[in-house]
Amino acid sequence: MFAATLTFAQKKITPHTLLWRISGKHITHPSYLFGTMHVLCAKDAMLSDSLKSVIKRCDEIYFEINLGDMMGMLNSMKYMRMTGGKTLADVLKPDEYARVKTYFEKNVPFPPFGMLERFKPMLISGIIEEQSMDCETKDGMEMQILSESKAYDKPVDGLETAEFQATLFDSIPYSEQAKDLVNSIDSVDQNKIQTRQLVALYNSQDLDGIDSLSRKDDGGVENKYMDLLLYKRNRKWAKLLDGLLPQKSLLVAVGAAHLPGKGGVIDLLRKEGYTVEPVQNQVSNGQVATARSTR
Repeated sequence: MFAATLTFAQKKITPHTLLWRISGKHITHPSYLFGTMHVLCAKDAMLSDSLKSVIKRCDEIYFEINLGDMMGMLNSMKYMRMTGGKTLADVLKPDEYARVKTYFEKNVPFPPFGMLERFKPMLISGIIEEQSMDCETKDGMEMQILSESKAYDKPVDGLETAEFQATLFDSIPYSEQAKDLVNSIDSVDQNKIQTRQLVALYNSQDLDGIDSLSRKDDGGVENKYMDLLLYKRNRKWAKLLDGLLPQKSLLVAVGAAHLPGKGGVIDLLRKEGYTVEPVQNQVSNGQVATARSTR
């Protein structure tokens, strides 16, 4: 079983790992928590031996949404549009609209700008973030996990629905989202720097660094609505997992920013009474090594 352990000296710094073992509170089989990055350069989207071992051993895999439910994901597309028939032209000044349109026509060949005009501005901003990566071919950790799981025919589920994720942005005024979209286009070079920082932190498995960057107040919409977009969902997931963990061994793979810090999933599961320990990112004698840290 998962026997080998490493002991860390007492310190508040979180060990550099994205994979965490969940045990205790009368559960008979451990589950695992993994921090993903939804979009990465393909060369960086690779599974460690430890994660592959967990995928093989677990009973079921939970993502933020059920990535195996293609029909549900396709049906959620209608919720990506702004309500009331609004378009970008309705929430942007004419000169701002022109800048956004010009940027996409020059830099984003697909999807065509005409297909995006009714999308919620924060979803469009996500396309700009993806474009800021220093590579042509992109992938995501979730897709790699999903692909690996098919070899073992693992059941897949979601902590929330694709519809919920899309409608979440309706709670943020479209005018604020639109302003953030324009700022993203006007600050493309700065965005590239921040994206490189985030990717570097992810590749080094530095959850403390990811947490610090996520909390950085840059005046953007995501920071202003952090509780809605991050912490409120974390609390909901922790309660849901408290009911699921005693039933079977799970791999729960969610965005890495959801894991660390006060109000992160690791913190919340510990408050529910579970032991959550960092897992070393390697295989030792065919076994996943658990890196125990004092808390």
